[in-house]
This record gives sequence, structure tokens and C-alpha cells, in this order.
Amino acid sequence: MTKNTSKTLFLFMLMLSTMLVMSSNNWLSMWMGLEMNMMAFIPMIMKSKNNFSSESSMMYFLIQSMGSMILLLTVSTNSLIMMSPVMMNESAMTLMTISLLIKMGIAPFHMWMPEIMEKMNWNSCLLLMTWQKLAPMFIMTNIIKENQWITINMMMSTVMGAIGGMNQTSLRKILAYSSISHSSWMLACMKFESYTWIMYFMVYSTITTMLTMTFNKKSMFYINQMNNMTNTTSEKMLMMSTMLSMGGMPPFMGFIPKWLAIQSMINANMIMTMTVMILSNMITLFYYLRMITPMMLMSSITNKWTQKKSSSMTSMMMLNLTLPTVLALTLN
Repeated sequence: MTKNTSKTLFLFMLMLSTMLVMSSNNWLSMWMGLEMNMMAFIPMIMKSKNNFSSESSMMYFLIQSMGSMILLLTVSTNSLIMMSPVMMNESAMTLMTISLLIKMGIAPFHMWMPEIMEKMNWNSCLLLMTWQKLAPMFIMTNIIKENQWITINMMMSTVMGAIGGMNQTSLRKILAYSSISHSSWMLACMKFESYTWIMYFMVYSTITTMLTMTFNKKSMFYINQMNNMTNTTSEKMLMMSTMLSMGGMPPFMGFIPKWLAIQSMINANMIMTMTVMILSNMITLFYYLRMITPMMLMSSITNKWTQKKSSSMTSMMMLNLTLPTVLALTLN
């Protein structure tokens, strides 16, 4: 089997397993979908041209297996068949939540995610930060309304995601801690506004894809490489707007879902939770500014005397990052 054929096969299995979880109406089918998802993702990690690929795949397998074991244990010991939170007692609900938090890498079960991402290539990192969260998130929608303790996990994730990324120099670890923080905002949307989290996930995935594709193309892995990654002003402006959008700075696209989450928390009278999450997000913005600073302020070593025309694609991408928020604020 050729490399491209096997990669296509694993990608297809990845999508199929997620669709199985999303369309299931019983816990056992969901567990099977999660297991298929894990077994399709592990070969994709091992195929990366990285000395640590086998180590990261083993770590990922052990962590995900632990989450799956707790999930299966909860389902079997409580005789849960159909997907109904009403049938769960408090201990079953707690164990189910723990298993899903482990799989998504949400505090206090988040420490594995930065360590594994540091040993992956950018393509695997992108899948881990986006697509791999989708199936556990869909399962979480069925139990989050009945869970009284999830708000503590939300606050912990924003705080840990903010503090953890402050002293990092690795771009992969910074995006890992950012992903932990964004996951808590998705849970907030899910808890108070049901399906708003899907829009948050789509916006987050779009911005993350833009960032990781750029880093992958330029082979960037550390902050001190940022000042050499672009040559034109338009590319620098695009990268700056993408990072500020990721941090949720208005009027960029990443601000819309955070704004909706804040409105939902205000309507639910969760002022304390909202305050903690907003303050933590300000810290997250700080380390995005740390990433932007060397790129915008330091002089570039290459092509100092060459001026390149800014491409129309760059202008369109910048427009896409700002226009949705401007329209949303105007229409509101």
C-alpha cells in the first residue's frame, strides 16, 4: 500500500468514526466510534517524519485508552444502554465527564496535550486540536446540562491554558495551551446556549488551520524564528490579524463566538465564571502578542531591498478575519 493510499484510508476512518459517534443513540456505539477514531489517528502520528513519533503515539494511546476504559466501565456498571442523562446517577455522570475531559485534554486532565503536541508534526497537531475534539464534544452535549461541576472545569481550563502558555517558547506548546483554553469556551457555549459551540468550533478550526498551515510551510517551531518567517508587510499583517483573532480580539472573527458565550453567561447569571474566563483570556492575548512582537518589530534578515506585491489572496483572508465581526456588531 502506498503512502498516499494509506493516509487517505486513515483519514476516511477518522471521519467515519466521528460520524458514527455523532449519529449514535446508545453509549456502546459511541464508545466504538471513539475507539475507531483513536486507532485511525495513531498511525497518522507514527507516519510523521519525526524522531519522537513512536513515543507520542504511545503516550496518546495510553491516555485515550484510560479515557475509554472509564467510559466503558461507567456504561457497563450502571447498565446504561440508551443515551439518556436521566438514567444516570451522580457517580455515573461524574465518571462519564472525567472520561470525556481526559479525551479532550481539558483541565485538570490537560497535561498530556502540550507534551504530545511538542513531539508531533504540524499536520498531526492540527488534527489533534480540531477534529479529535469533535466526537467527545458531541457526547458531552448529552450530559453537560445535568452536570453541576462542569463550570469549575471551564474556569480551570481557561486559567491553566493562560498561565501554562505564558513562559513557553515552543509554538506547538503555545497552541496546545491555547486549545485547552478554547475548549473551555466551547463548553461554556454548550452549557448555556446548546449548539452555539458548533459555530465556535468552526471559527476556531478555521483560524487554527490558517496558523498551522503557515507554520508548517515556513517550518516554524519556536518564537525566536518568527522574525524571519515573512517577507512582505501584507503577510505580516495577515499573521498578526490571525493571531489576534485566535486570541478573541475585536473586531476579528475569533471575537464573535466569545461574545456569544459571554452573552449566554450573562443571561444565565454566571457572572463569576464569566469574569474568570475573560481575565484568563486577557493573559492568553499576552502570549499571542509575544509571538507577534519579534515578527512586527524586529528587522528581517532576508530580502531587505526587495518589495513584493501583496497578493489578492492575502487581502481576502484579512477581510474574512474582520468582516464577520463588523457585520455582527452592526446587525446587533
